[in-house]
Amino acid sequence: MAVQKRFIAGAVCPRCGEMDRIRAWEQHGVRYRDCVSCDFFEQAAIEDETTAELETRVNREREEQQRNTIQPVRILDPRGH
Repeated sequence: MAVQKRFIAGAVCPRCGEMDRIRAWEQHGVRYRDCVSCDFFEQAAIEDETTAELETRVNREREEQQRNTIQPVRILDPRGH
């Protein structure tokens, strides 16, 4: 029986930087990820929770929003009052 590989929507390949090219699948207690545009390949035991989260549009936008929060502006009186 063939293993079903699924694309991870919004994932950016850490090697080539292409979006929506990462596939993921699990087989025999191992999680695999690869890129269909370059030679990126990664495997990790499923019990291993230390694997970094793959960058996606969602978590990238969340980080940008946190960095770009609106800060109040203090207007100074030019007369020094």
